[in-house]
Amino acid sequence: MAVFDNVLDLIGDTPMVDVSSLSPNPRVRILVKLEGQNPGGSVKDRVALSMIQQAEKDGTLKPGQTLLEPTSGNTGIGLAMVCRVKGYPLKCVMPSNVSPERRQLLEVWGAEIIESPGEEGSNGAVRMAQGLAEEHPDYCFLYQYANPANPKAHYEGTGPEIWRDCPEVTHFIAGLGTSGTLIGVGKFLKERNPAVQVWAVEPPSGEMVDGLRNLDDGYIPPIFIDNNGFDLLDRKRIVGPRDSIEGVRRLRDVGVFSGVSSGAVAAAAIKAAGELDDAVIVFLAPDAGWKYLSSGAWTDDLDEVEARARRINYW
Repeated sequence: MAVFDNVLDLIGDTPMVDVSSLSPNPRVRILVKLEGQNPGGSVKDRVALSMIQQAEKDGTLKPGQTLLEPTSGNTGIGLAMVCRVKGYPLKCVMPSNVSPERRQLLEVWGAEIIESPGEEGSNGAVRMAQGLAEEHPDYCFLYQYANPANPKAHYEGTGPEIWRDCPEVTHFIAGLGTSGTLIGVGKFLKERNPAVQVWAVEPPSGEMVDGLRNLDDGYIPPIFIDNNGFDLLDRKRIVGPRDSIEGVRRLRDVGVFSGVSSGAVAAAAIKAAGELDDAVIVFLAPDAGWKYLSSGAWTDDLDEVEARARRINYW
């Protein structure tokens, strides 16, 4: 087994596992790419490292400079890990009603948490961070929603890994958050095979599902616009919180311990499998389930989990 120079070298090259037993159609395979296997626990490790490395390269980020970033959890955690290794202070703006696990993980890595109004969700965190960046030009504001290094991480990493491991892929399905995964992976796969379909999963307007957003809620990430996202996507699927929780439980039944946004994408992939014929679906599971244990998503009554999630931002 190889010995790595440091933990950052472990980011990427995540495994895929066949979960076709979840498919309602025996002619449709389903594979899931397990991004929770990254050292910081999510796909956002890729983005965090990519943004920091690019900022170091172009001189935007100086040694010891403070970074600022809005986050609902995973990007902040990934940045906090990378910053800890590289020696940068980090301030994360996140909604006040996030789950305790997210706060604890940021604190473990030494990030400072700045609370934004919980009722405003991730959009409120973005607005507050933008205001703070204007007030403090000495901060390095990487801004994942507009940073080209975000989709670049997936164009150069996630996409090639999927193509290497499953060149027969016909459909790629991922959640719509910053849109970096969909843009980067989708562009790479379509360049190799224009017939590959790229489907996005978003929550209903006004609903929250871990790290996902509905474009009708008033904020479209700049990287989505800059990369012609509407032209790249072949389809969008709406998946609500309850379906997401049920998707988490379906993944559990095949031994995959995932986060709730993974459940949302799994639910979309399973439904898609029932509509397609002779297809190979690859979907992305952004993180594992460790940050969601206090939600009771696997064990409690579904109505109780939904009600709890309206008070606390688990997803």
